[in-house]
Amino acid sequence: MSNVIVKENETLDSALRRFKRNCAKAG
Repeated sequence: MSNVIVKENETLDSALRRFKRNCAKAG
């Protein structure tokens, strides 16, 4: 299970989008 890290300069929405993309790439 991977963690999603929200940087200070990005929104939660963009972090979630990146997280989903990483999940799709992982399998």
